[in-house]
Amino acid sequence: MAWSYAATFFWVGSGLILFPFILNRMPAETVGIWNIFQTITVMVAILDFGFQPSFARNLSYVFSGVRSLRKEGVAVVSSEDTPYSDGTIAVDYGLLKGTLVAMQRLFRIISLAAFALLATAGTAYFLYILGKYSGDRNDAIIAWVLLIVLNCYDLYTLYYDALLKGKGYVRRSQQIMILSQSVYVALAIGLIYAGLGLSAIVGSRLVAIVLRRMLSHRIFFTRPMREALAGVQANDPKEIMQAIYPNAIKIGLTQLGSLAVNKSAMLIGAAFLSLEEVAGYGITLQLLEILCNCSTVPYRSFSPKLAQCRAENDLRGLRRYYLICEAVLLLIWIGGGSFAVLWGDDVLRLIKSQTMFLPTAMFAVMVLFHMLEDNQSMASGFIMSDNRIPFFIPSLISGAATVVLLWLFLDVLDWGIWGMILAPGIAQLAYQDWKWPSVIVRELFIEPKHETL
Repeated sequence: MAWSYAATFFWVGSGLILFPFILNRMPAETVGIWNIFQTITVMVAILDFGFQPSFARNLSYVFSGVRSLRKEGVAVVSSEDTPYSDGTIAVDYGLLKGTLVAMQRLFRIISLAAFALLATAGTAYFLYILGKYSGDRNDAIIAWVLLIVLNCYDLYTLYYDALLKGKGYVRRSQQIMILSQSVYVALAIGLIYAGLGLSAIVGSRLVAIVLRRMLSHRIFFTRPMREALAGVQANDPKEIMQAIYPNAIKIGLTQLGSLAVNKSAMLIGAAFLSLEEVAGYGITLQLLEILCNCSTVPYRSFSPKLAQCRAENDLRGLRRYYLICEAVLLLIWIGGGSFAVLWGDDVLRLIKSQTMFLPTAMFAVMVLFHMLEDNQSMASGFIMSDNRIPFFIPSLISGAATVVLLWLFLDVLDWGIWGMILAPGIAQLAYQDWKWPSVIVRELFIEPKHETL
């Protein structure tokens, strides 16, 4: 958890370090394009359609000693699965190897789909937005090409994140993150001072991702791991996919709904409002995403342990982790959100930013909505640790409602930025923001079942 906080500090810090250079050296229009790039990157990530977290969770089950993967629920580890005198778990390397083969095949297909989508529909949307842009178009086009390469490579190698997370290599994964983010920041600043714009940021991120994947490969595929995998016959990857894909599809649909809730406002708003208006909303949203990264560090750190607790039927451990995660989330959102709303613009003035945050009332409402969103998302993660995905249909409904409300507020009622803020907030408040926290609280504290003492 300590390394996770350190990595989050570097992840957040890299954005904060680059923020002054971007806001000081780039006009609001360019910042608007950059925010759109950020949104497109998040939207492309949805193409993994829930398989990366599903693979990570199931790999945690494998390394916890299970001998089979299920479509729903967890095969609880028995005493026969810990044959060694020190209680060491015997990993089924045939199951592990089959899972690895399945991941590699799947993410190869996903990366090709991402390339096709970005090269066609993505490029058409980018050229439409570029029609409003009065800055350096050549730099923007180069940045767009690099963005396509970045996203496709990231998806092609995404299974490395699942491998490290599933193995429980949280500390090493975070150390890799720290190193790659340091390279990203140093290279981006150097290229920005060399006179490059958007291409400096995207190109530097591409270099950092390549470095991160190379180090991840080195950490996971040690000589003992390679020898263990080479000495076994892989389980049928098709059978493994049949066990994983039902919940993975549900997670993907959930992410699709969440994406519509959280990111559609930026893309739809850019079609109705000026790039300068979108820039203010965009940097406010990015600051809130920084708070989100900080507030969910415990949950991301503990997620392999949550899967292990489910495999061992340890309800007491789940309670403890939930209380820690909830306390940190509330502390960071209340403290950090209040500081950002009250003094955020003062900080931007100090760095002579050409773009400001949204007005105080808008900013405060966004903080509240995002805190509630994070809280229900974390509760959903605790439910998902039991290999159950009951929230995929409500998520899709919320996403669809957000898109409809955005059209109503932006086109029909002409509410501008307020429409971009209220549409996702109202859609989530209607059901999801209260439903899933109440479900996990009831399961863990009010009506616990099958508790391990």
